[in-house]
Amino acid sequence: MSGPPTTRPPAGRPLAVRPPTARPLAVRPLAVRPLAALRRTADRIERRTPAHCDRAVDGLRALALLAVPAGHWMLGGFTLDADGGLHNASPLSAFGGLAPAGWVLQMLGVFFLVGGYASVLSYRRRPGTAVAWLRGRVARLGRPVLGVTAVWALAAPVLYAAGVPEATLRTAATLVIQPLWFVGVYVVVTALTPYCVRAAGRLGGWAAAPLLVSVAVVDALRYGPYADAVPSWVAVANILPGWLFAYQLGVSWGERRIGRRGAWLLLAGGALLFAVLLAVFHYPASMVGVPGAERTNSHPPSLLVPALAAAQSGAAILLRDRLARALARPALWAPVVVINLSAMTILCWHQSAMLAAAVPASFAGGVAGLTTAPDTLAWIGQRLAWLPVFAVLLVAIARYARRFEEPWTKATAVRRTAAGILAAGFAVFALGLA
Repeated sequence: MSGPPTTRPPAGRPLAVRPPTARPLAVRPLAVRPLAALRRTADRIERRTPAHCDRAVDGLRALALLAVPAGHWMLGGFTLDADGGLHNASPLSAFGGLAPAGWVLQMLGVFFLVGGYASVLSYRRRPGTAVAWLRGRVARLGRPVLGVTAVWALAAPVLYAAGVPEATLRTAATLVIQPLWFVGVYVVVTALTPYCVRAAGRLGGWAAAPLLVSVAVVDALRYGPYADAVPSWVAVANILPGWLFAYQLGVSWGERRIGRRGAWLLLAGGALLFAVLLAVFHYPASMVGVPGAERTNSHPPSLLVPALAAAQSGAAILLRDRLARALARPALWAPVVVINLSAMTILCWHQSAMLAAAVPASFAGGVAGLTTAPDTLAWIGQRLAWLPVFAVLLVAIARYARRFEEPWTKATAVRRTAAGILAAGFAVFALGLA
């Protein structure tokens, strides 16, 4: 049985084969793929955000939190000694005109305001006793602190064996411990939440006024005409009321006892008091400590701290609705969520990120903007160029350090005890006691 005839091409002529029709390849720029992934992540975060979430308050917390590393990275520098050791320095020593930058970057008042607001809401919704509520909050604050100090306690001898000078290690220890004072103060004011709630119920927004008066009295003693007869330890009395002031404002705000009229009063009154303290009573303009300065506004806080906190708190309350509308956009809301989830990691490890760049650079000598003295205008521009590097290093560190914020369910009693001992030893070293 024969099949259909086959047509053959003429001799000497190749068989023409028509290629199959192919769809054109969709070439997408490489930059589009990360952007698409970020959009998907932002949309996923948006879908998982509870409807009752107060986006404005979370946004204020994220802003105040980012101000901490920005301030430390910009207003802190290093000098190198003859042996290659790093020592702390500040551009404020050479450029007093930079002090207003600290008025913006010093946002701890906003942080305590938001902390008080969030604490009172959490306290009202607590499922158990007040003691159990406080224990849970202290644990969340304490785990990252133990983590960073224990890791540095293990790293310090290794770095010393690798040739890092002791001066550099002591400088590093000071920088790592420096931001952690905030955690101790925050634990104390958090423990006072029940009393702050009662005060807000009785006095409303004015519940913070006695704290302001207390700081003013201590300042009058240590800076007044009889200051020479007043012991230096009296200044320590300002630590609690100086920082509790903004926390109490936050509690009153959370209890709906501060409205727009009260916010305007805080903004105007705080700004006026701030200006009077600078112009009339000659308070130091810098909100952070300046090496070699006789007076400081931060350790312990002076009256300038609650004055700035009042102005910032008033502005924050007034901007709340506008900020909430802005953060309704998933692209703006997603970074706020990520920052808040890593709040303690950022606080505890941002100085380590800067040291991760500065310590290796110290072996190369003076690296502009990093290990050179912060005493020229060029240094400011050079340090700005280093900020993205510090940020990338912090993100890299946070990928691993973030686990310290999670409950230590697998940690045995022995491991917890070891972490505590290592942390205590590192604190002794950092404070110069060993």
